[in-house]
Amino acid sequence: MRLNRTLLSTALVVVALVVQVTVLARLQLPGAVPDLLLLTVLGLAFVYGPVSGAFIGFGAGLLADLAPPADHAAGRYALVLCVIGYLAGLARPENGQLKSAFAPMAVVVAAALGSTLLYAGVGALVGDTAARHVGLGSLLFTAALYDLLLAPFVVPLIMALARRTENDPLSEASGGSNDVAAGWLASGTGLRIGNQRGGLRAKAARNRASRAGRIKGVKRL
Repeated sequence: MRLNRTLLSTALVVVALVVQVTVLARLQLPGAVPDLLLLTVLGLAFVYGPVSGAFIGFGAGLLADLAPPADHAAGRYALVLCVIGYLAGLARPENGQLKSAFAPMAVVVAAALGSTLLYAGVGALVGDTAARHVGLGSLLFTAALYDLLLAPFVVPLIMALARRTENDPLSEASGGSNDVAAGWLASGTGLRIGNQRGGLRAKAARNRASRAGRIKGVKRL
């Protein structure tokens, strides 16, 4: 990975991990904990692709394995996020543009379910049966629900930041993170917020030109 990718990915992963450990993990929500780290890996993988997504996922998972109050074997969550990051990179939007909200949201749900199942499966192999006591069904449902609710506010912002560090002309044409987020939220309804803004600006310019022409005509008379 290039230097800008490494620096941005490291900063975002560290921030996500700190917020997850210090804020989200202390909310005492029923079932799973909202996985901000997973959503960060997904957003970066959507832009950087499968190979970078796998590296970022492995590094993010390893930090989570080592950060307190982790009580599981180191490398367990690193394996999970490595696999998730690679698969999410394969599903990245064409040309980095979100044409529909359904596909990325489906990836978020699949990642939440897959990461929970894979984490529990690896735990079963090493003798960790905590998921059985909590209830795997409850963990799957709450993990998917929390991540799905959090994703529209996290993934578009991560993608916008990643595209800017890549000097991607799409990020400049889209107008930044606000348009990316608007496209994520509105694409599922068929609305074209970015195109509507451009159309309104063009219409306003035509109206100003026509008014100026009428004013000049009146002055000549």
